[in-house]
Amino acid sequence: MTDLLPADDRLIVAMDVPNALAGLELAQKLGDSVSFYKIGLGMLTGGGLALANELKDEQGKKIFLDMKLFDIGATVEAAVRGLAQFDLDFLTVHGDPHVVRAAKQGASGKDLKILAVTILTSLDRADLDAALIRDGAVADLVVERAGRAFLAGADGVIASPQEAALIRALPESAGKLIVTPGVRPAGAALGDQKRVETPAAALAAGADHLVVGRPIWQAADPAAAAQAILREIAAI
Repeated sequence: MTDLLPADDRLIVAMDVPNALAGLELAQKLGDSVSFYKIGLGMLTGGGLALANELKDEQGKKIFLDMKLFDIGATVEAAVRGLAQFDLDFLTVHGDPHVVRAAKQGASGKDLKILAVTILTSLDRADLDAALIRDGAVADLVVERAGRAFLAGADGVIASPQEAALIRALPESAGKLIVTPGVRPAGAALGDQKRVETPAAALAAGADHLVVGRPIWQAADPAAAAQAILREIAAI
């Protein structure tokens, strides 16, 4: 029998399940294999904040709250100040500089890391055209947005693993985090992701954390699926 690997904070499991009860059930299945969870908007009305507190306070897990906040500065600052009281670890906002600056102000005095969204990993150039986003290769726009977010004070960025190396090459990225969704083990279905890489390739490209959802929580044995990813990244 293969020895079980301990949890690795580089792996963040996206808890994209319907509600907090399903989230707790998933966490129970994953046990000591996972130490870091992402809770997003889809869980918000299903007890997401309560689940975050349960996992953090009772189970000692790290929590990435994926809210992708976007609004006028005063509203973003107030929202982040309210969320920061829960002593969570990561929070996403859109990468527009005014949003990032407001979020950092709201998180002042707390350990909460503000991560800026560059361009969603579910989008490609055709999607950007439909949204009237200016011309240019997706990778170029991601890198430019990442640089501006860093200069605005972001602690890190969310970006496709395909752009991680380009972002890591930016002088502004020194000491900053790169968190990559769109990570799929070899042979896994892509789902709604369009710009993907394997876990090992994403880390080799400069990512600090990998966000993996469906390949783990939809697996017949989620713990075994997590262990397979841990084995893949153990040598990186």
